Amino acid sequence: MRCPFCKEDSDRVVDSRSSDSGRTIRRRRQCLACKRRFTTYERVGESFKLSVVKKDDSRVPYDREKIVVGLQKACYKRPISAEQIQQITDKVEEDIFRKFDKEVPSTFIGESIIKYLRDVDKVAYIRFASVYRDFKDADELFDELSETIKTTKDIAHPRLFDTD
Repeated sequence: MRCPFCKEDSDRVVDSRSSDSGRTIRRRRQCLACKRRFTTYERVGESFKLSVVKKDDSRVPYDREKIVVGLQKACYKRPISAEQIQQITDKVEEDIFRKFDKEVPSTFIGESIIKYLRDVDKVAYIRFASVYRDFKDADELFDELSETIKTTKDIAHPRLFDTD
């Protein structure tokens, strides 16, 4: 492993731990040249090529980072930690790999993200849903908001639906 500080290719592993329910190995390394420490993460290699089938029937390689970026945008300035975003991503990935081998529909990925995000933060959920579901007008967005408010245990603002 190349040192991120001095770029030398000689290090030793100081500590190894399993994380993400055994799906990732976290290794603390120390560079033998500059003596600085750094962390690396190992995941199972993608020897298989999972493709995402988009709405227009085109196919693109699966990329976990796209899920993370989408969640980060939806959760911008919300009280959601990076750890929570990683946990949602892990759950979505588990759903994908449990059900699909070679191709996964993008709609499955989006609905899986929505399922987990809805339980974490309603505002982030609405943000993500508004982009993912591509609401055509304010009525569609309003219907989604109404449904979210009905199903939440939180108390909605009493004036939200006042028409008087």
